[in-house]
Amino acid sequence: MKVYLAGASLLNTIINQVYQELDKQKLNDYRIPLLESFQYINNWMVPYIVNKWDFILDSGAFTFMNGMTKQNKINWDEYVEKYAEFINKYDIKLFFELDIDYLIGLKEVERLREKLHKLTNKQSISVWHKSRGKDYYIRMVQEFDYVAIGGLAIGGIHFQKQIEPVFPWFIKNAHKNNCKIHALGYTSVSGLYKYPFDSVDSTSWIYGNKLGLIYRFDGYKMTIVKKPCGNRLIAKDARLHNFFEWVKFQQYARVNL
Repeated sequence: MKVYLAGASLLNTIINQVYQELDKQKLNDYRIPLLESFQYINNWMVPYIVNKWDFILDSGAFTFMNGMTKQNKINWDEYVEKYAEFINKYDIKLFFELDIDYLIGLKEVERLREKLHKLTNKQSISVWHKSRGKDYYIRMVQEFDYVAIGGLAIGGIHFQKQIEPVFPWFIKNAHKNNCKIHALGYTSVSGLYKYPFDSVDSTSWIYGNKLGLIYRFDGYKMTIVKKPCGNRLIAKDARLHNFFEWVKFQQYARVNL
């Protein structure tokens, strides 16, 4: 399983330390699996995307789903054209469709998806949402090489618990059709041992310094250690530490999950 660490733009303040540490660990050639939204791409990231990272690009749909309503007016054709231009310019191999069903409806999503495919001459990762239904998912895994389960981050823990029992069905049908499957925003480490997705992404590594938590990977599982009461947690140091604990888990998951 490939575990992408979402929020690559947040490495900006520690990127030099990241590569110093990789050098110490003799992991110079390790292409860190990272995910970032098209909305948050910065110029400093481009050389890393091209030469250093095992990168997957999100369309920015999550940002829109959280911050927009149906009344907001966006020229989605122009957005897709800019998205495709970036994908082509930097030869992005893996990228998600604009799964903004809630904002514009599935038919329009399909139209924009087809436009994206024509502009890039590549197939996007199609994202299933609950509203698309069971039959639509079956068509997805028959037509696409890579699909994703969406809504896990937006729907919160209640939706995750509701849909987790059905994960084996999703995974089985994807693999039966030689299709890879990604769980978007799935952060349950215990769940990753149960459900053999091909890839997942998580922002958990960035929350340690926000919530006063330190992650530790013990060689099998990830644990959370709360900072001792009264001790000051240095955000930059915590972010670097937590990042590398998740890098350890990435390496474990790639071989063992």
